[in-house]
Amino acid sequence: MVHRLAFEFALPPENVGEYRRRHDALWPELRAAITAQGGGNYSLFAAPALGRVFGYVEVADLDRWHAGAGTELTRRWWQHMADLMPTNADGSPVGTSLIEVFHQD
Repeated sequence: MVHRLAFEFALPPENVGEYRRRHDALWPELRAAITAQGGGNYSLFAAPALGRVFGYVEVADLDRWHAGAGTELTRRWWQHMADLMPTNADGSPVGTSLIEVFHQD
């Protein structure tokens, strides 16, 4: 079974260009970790007028995917991005999981 996950993060409009640049240069080890954690078909979309980034990823195993948030690599990435976007006390980006209300293959 594939789980479709969607989420949004706060991102000030003036930081969209740098956010894109950093993702264009995404660390190879982070790309590998996303795949190893079962993430695929991963996309991020900026909405500067809303001050948000929306993300989508498909995962096979939710526990394996969510375990990635506890890794040193993920925490380093969060720290690398912290100057661009608001963060929670644990360093994760301020955001919300979105609820799927419709899907069509």
